[in-house]
Amino acid sequence: MGTGQTAKKKGARAKNKQYKRKLWLCNREKDIDQIQDELEKTDGKPVQIDYDDELPGGGQFYCAETGKHFTDAKALADHKKTKAYKRRLKNLKKEKYTQETAEWAAGMTKEELPPVHSK
Repeated sequence: MGTGQTAKKKGARAKNKQYKRKLWLCNREKDIDQIQDELEKTDGKPVQIDYDDELPGGGQFYCAETGKHFTDAKALADHKKTKAYKRRLKNLKKEKYTQETAEWAAGMTKEELPPVHSK
């Protein structure tokens, strides 16, 4: 017998509270377009947040690219070396979606037909 993880049955996480809390809507990460909007507002300058007891590290160690708060400067520096952070930076460099792009992708293009009666 191997010591690796065994396959889970379908629905095995149905009663797992930790799994459900992690996927809860209020714990969801910010989307890329939301972060792009924030970065445009600050023009690439670091975000200054007032001290808040509710946030980790008082809200002083904030990563604007991922939208996460960290407890200290070392944790933030370690985070900026991770693969997830680098992947997010790569995704942020892509073009921002617009309503026109979304409509085009859904096939809702506007057709310009010739006039019915020409003069």
